[in-house]
Amino acid sequence: MILTIDIGNTVITVGTVSKTGTHFVEHISTDTKKTDLEYAIAFRTILELYQIPSRPLTGSILSSVVPPLTAVINRALTKIIGKPALVVGPGVKTGLPIRIDNPAQLGSDMVVNAVAAAAEYPLPLILIDMGTATTLSVIDENGSYLGGAILPGAGIALDSLVNRTAQLPRISFEAPDTAIAKNTVDSMKCGIVYGNAAMLDGMIDRMEGELGRPAHAVATGDLAKAVIPHCTHPILYDEMLPMKGLYRIYMKNRTDG
Repeated sequence: MILTIDIGNTVITVGTVSKTGTHFVEHISTDTKKTDLEYAIAFRTILELYQIPSRPLTGSILSSVVPPLTAVINRALTKIIGKPALVVGPGVKTGLPIRIDNPAQLGSDMVVNAVAAAAEYPLPLILIDMGTATTLSVIDENGSYLGGAILPGAGIALDSLVNRTAQLPRISFEAPDTAIAKNTVDSMKCGIVYGNAAMLDGMIDRMEGELGRPAHAVATGDLAKAVIPHCTHPILYDEMLPMKGLYRIYMKNRTDG
């Protein structure tokens, strides 16, 4: 069993994975001010909540889009497990052919998700990750990463709308009963949920048009749960996708035989 860590701009996703599957996934807030000890305590507490002692953990792997935290959290993992984590980045084997202008520019989170999706779902595939940013990635029928799109995340868009207007309130991220809203709160819910659903449908249409054939669609990220049920395209939700990808990359790079 290994400990998997995905460091995002807003949340850090923590899980444990073994050959039998993903055992749990939890999220803690990303905080660049915390020390390695504070993160070690947070990770140890999560493991204790799930009754997983650190002794059976054979290793750890992390991906990060927050460079200042990468070394900090690696030190935290070393405190827990007794050795540094494998960090997804240059020199790490992924098995994913990347067909973009500069493969080194592809975020480690997008690599991790693509590795898992290409292995577990029919191809070609459009992969959606709705986190701080919303990303769409296209994987062709041969399992190659072709490219994609990056958009402002739904949460960022909502925060911007509230912070830059004088009268719009903070709202919960849920769909209203109708697309023709009758009040301000429902109008905002309509825009943020149905608007993002329509955006995903439109992007899938465009990407399928360029592929020249239909593609399966898979989504991950907390906000996707509220949006994809309102899409016209069938989109499968997989919360565990980052953990699955990290485990696969770990196994490709293991040196203990």
